[in-house]
Amino acid sequence: MSKLTKYSFYHKWYIIVCTILSRVFYPQVRLIRFPLDIRNGKNIRLGKGFTCGHKCRFESLPERLDKKEKTISIGDNVEMNDFVHIAALKKVSIGNGVLIASKVFISDINHGSFDEGNDYDINVPPQQQALSSKAVFIEDNVWLGESVCVLSGVTIGKGAIIGAQSVVSKDIPAHTIAVGSPAKVIKKYNSEKMQWERV
Repeated sequence: MSKLTKYSFYHKWYIIVCTILSRVFYPQVRLIRFPLDIRNGKNIRLGKGFTCGHKCRFESLPERLDKKEKTISIGDNVEMNDFVHIAALKKVSIGNGVLIASKVFISDINHGSFDEGNDYDINVPPQQQALSSKAVFIEDNVWLGESVCVLSGVTIGKGAIIGAQSVVSKDIPAHTIAVGSPAKVIKKYNSEKMQWERV
């Protein structure tokens, strides 16, 4: 509790209450700053040492779920900040040691299918379109910056860094830095020199 010295009196009590609630409802996690909105929690896995900010929202849509797997799987020692929204119809997998900043959106869902050659009726409102899904994989030690958006069908490789406000619409290789909308790789890690290099 020594870290509490940097907080105001109110925030000290808030952290203490959240720590107690976290241990009661999610004994494997380190700290959840409530409120936390979990929809269909039986299909969501929170790993050991998980930490999140307040007003995060995790929603699993169960109707198309393979019962053997969790729809949302969050690995061990994952840290995320406030207002993170994760939505999954089939699969969103987040590895170990991932760092997620505030206001990040991650989803495997689209209202309709936008792949070339697939039928789509433009006269049907988006909320009435049939849901489509492509799995999202965020591998170990990834860092997602503030307000990043990760779209369906994307894999972000191990150790990658995604810059603030980027939109990830295609796969990002391991050990790279990607920024922009759509996110593009601008640097890669040179393991021999132990340095980042421009692409």
